Amino acid sequence: MARCIAFHSYKGGTGKTTIASNLAAMLAAKGYKVSLVDFDVYAPSMQGYFDRVPDKWINDLLSDNAKVTDVMIDLTPVIAEYANGSAKTGKLWVGFSNSKKEEVYKLEGGAGNQSDKLHVLRKFIQLREDLISEYNSDYVIIDTSPGIRYWSINSLAIADILFLTLKFGDLDIHGTKKMAADLYGSFTKFGTKSYLLLNRVAGYCVPHSPQPHEANPEQSSDDFSEMLSRETGMELISAIPCYCDIQFKRKEFLTVLEYPEHPFAKQLEQLVNAEQIKV
Repeated sequence: MARCIAFHSYKGGTGKTTIASNLAAMLAAKGYKVSLVDFDVYAPSMQGYFDRVPDKWINDLLSDNAKVTDVMIDLTPVIAEYANGSAKTGKLWVGFSNSKKEEVYKLEGGAGNQSDKLHVLRKFIQLREDLISEYNSDYVIIDTSPGIRYWSINSLAIADILFLTLKFGDLDIHGTKKMAADLYGSFTKFGTKSYLLLNRVAGYCVPHSPQPHEANPEQSSDDFSEMLSRETGMELISAIPCYCDIQFKRKEFLTVLEYPEHPFAKQLEQLVNAEQIKV
């Protein structure tokens, strides 16, 4: 059974695009058929990981100016380049969003009244169905716009699994709690699974700095994770440390392919093997 996974966050800068792109690449390298879709229409950055400029964009699909086959690019060769002849290599298709502000304005203008919004939601649903039935995708992975916005809500509506990505920080934590209460409950009551995914946690390149009130600093992160999980009612599926050696590179790249032994790749390996997301 195919899985549709949406990466979401309360605010930007949580690393969800990095994780989504690398997860898709790793799944394809393991032999799965994967469709990766950039629905972060306000600040798309997925192009940086694949270095491709498409003829048609996700924006064109949503504006009725393109078909699914026009916007989904077969990037399996990117995976095969690192596969060393492995027979397990699957397939990877990617749909990119256009970052030009005039293209974003077009989308906003085309989602004004209720009938327009229903039409766009049907397009999201149809895209999911096409990627599963026509492309035979084992996984459909979606990168969404942060916050409670029209495009991200549509993305969440078609997902089976939601990964709410956040960093340690008061703003992130407060917003995540509120969003979990206000938004996620409406999806999970209909069977969608939702999980917390902590990213850029101290402990690798930046050691944990204990606060004066912490009686046991070594356990503080674990205790905090348990508290956040309890207060949001969401299970913590992963806590990925901050890896400054890749975070501050000038150019984005797929760490899991270029440096498969890197600790970040090992963290993604654990996520891929998690029972919660297996097809």
